[in-house]
Amino acid sequence: MTDLDVGGKLRAVRQMQGISQRELAKRAGVSNAIISLIEQNRTSPSVGLLKKVLAGVPMSLGDFFAGELTPRRQVFFAADELTEIAGRGGLSYRQVGRDLTGRALQILHERYAPGADTGETLLRHDAEEGAVVIRGRLEVTVGDQRRVLEPGEAYYFDSRLPHRFRNIGEEECEVVSACTPPSF
Repeated sequence: MTDLDVGGKLRAVRQMQGISQRELAKRAGVSNAIISLIEQNRTSPSVGLLKKVLAGVPMSLGDFFAGELTPRRQVFFAADELTEIAGRGGLSYRQVGRDLTGRALQILHERYAPGADTGETLLRHDAEEGAVVIRGRLEVTVGDQRRVLEPGEAYYFDSRLPHRFRNIGEEECEVVSACTPPSF
């Protein structure tokens, strides 16, 4: 730890998390003065103390000493920050987040114009998916099962089963869905 700027690195980690010294101290169960002294390199924390402080982030000792810090991933998304991944033929699939590399979950805000559907060819992919209908009516076919879902109703199934979605109503249908792993 002699060649490493532990205080500077701790400050960078804390700032990447967007938390104050006081918040980190509270989360870690130590005094604000301890965090300040470490960040100023005015004290050299024991491994145990550093581990306790990093638990407030949370971050392991291994990640702390591993090298370069990577910026935090975006957590919040304004409506205009959703990524359109399939806007055609009366369908709109807007994905939460642009790059899903390393992510286990895909979240979509789906809109189906009246009469819009995913096509005659049934979809299949290696995942699980589920959704809640927010407004409108959505006909969902999964394998040999078919049902019309109303607002507040939902589906959840193994996406390897052939499936199709179709708006059979006269108003736009809006759905919030999730798929794991991302496979759209």
